[in-house]
Amino acid sequence: MKRLAWTFFSLFVLLNFISAFHAWKFTHFYNDAAHHNKKPEEMSVGEKTQMILFGVRLSKPIITDTPAAPYETVHLTTSNDLHLEGWWIPVSQPHGTVILFHGYGSNKGHKLPEAAYFRELGYNTFLLDFRAHGNSEGSACSIGYKEAEDVKLAWDYVTRRTPQPVILWGMSMGAAAILKAVPEYHLTPQKIMLETPFATLVDAVKSRMRAVHLPGTPLSQLLTFWGGLELGFWGFNYKPEIYAKQIHMPVLYCWGRQDNRVTATETQQVFTHLASTQKKLYIFEDAGHQSFCVKDPGKWKQAVKDFVNQ
Repeated sequence: MKRLAWTFFSLFVLLNFISAFHAWKFTHFYNDAAHHNKKPEEMSVGEKTQMILFGVRLSKPIITDTPAAPYETVHLTTSNDLHLEGWWIPVSQPHGTVILFHGYGSNKGHKLPEAAYFRELGYNTFLLDFRAHGNSEGSACSIGYKEAEDVKLAWDYVTRRTPQPVILWGMSMGAAAILKAVPEYHLTPQKIMLETPFATLVDAVKSRMRAVHLPGTPLSQLLTFWGGLELGFWGFNYKPEIYAKQIHMPVLYCWGRQDNRVTATETQQVFTHLASTQKKLYIFEDAGHQSFCVKDPGKWKQAVKDFVNQ
């Protein structure tokens, strides 16, 4: 019995060590512009095996696209002295401003198509690189938890610059960060647009497990525990679906039926919990976890136009 107990204890310690290692690799980016980050579904069997054994290596998302319209580069500073970079792109006689927040492993340059359409509708746009992404400083990503402060910094900058209404738009991690930031920092956007937010951090980790064909339990719980611990928060309390209960302004919610990251159940959980009496869920039947503006521009643009004009 003693030998068996030691065997189970050793396996428990080993599993936790592996989980802590993988959590660190998943939440930290390296400066390596030559390295191309692949999605798990893009990897070969050999690459997936290597990732499982040695952890994923993620290079910091590099800016490759810049605005075609005249813009101003803006720098903001977080409470732990990280410098974030944003782009202020104004229009003449604006109706207001849309602030855009990208997803995990992306950057503000990837959201230029969305920003261009918002300007067509008569809105200034402000795009921000989250910490550890694009041209912003940092190497650690908390999947939206600490990035909620970045949302607040962008909000503060825009509301100081213009008294006009502000709309928040976010994709995936960006949407989750918005859901956390609005009640936490008492932000008062006129409207919110959310695209494919996850329901909880555990769900976000489970999606990663599904992508490499690993069982979600107990690995997702262990990765959530260690990831939060390493970044200084309790990962099990990070629940965008709960933050949604404090969102009262109008919401446009978009999700793709082919999404392999965020499930239909998660989508319904977050959408149902939204306290807003003016909310609309658009489902893009042929889209996955991607830009709906690029995948299905006609439907997306009509949905957005109807929402901002209502």
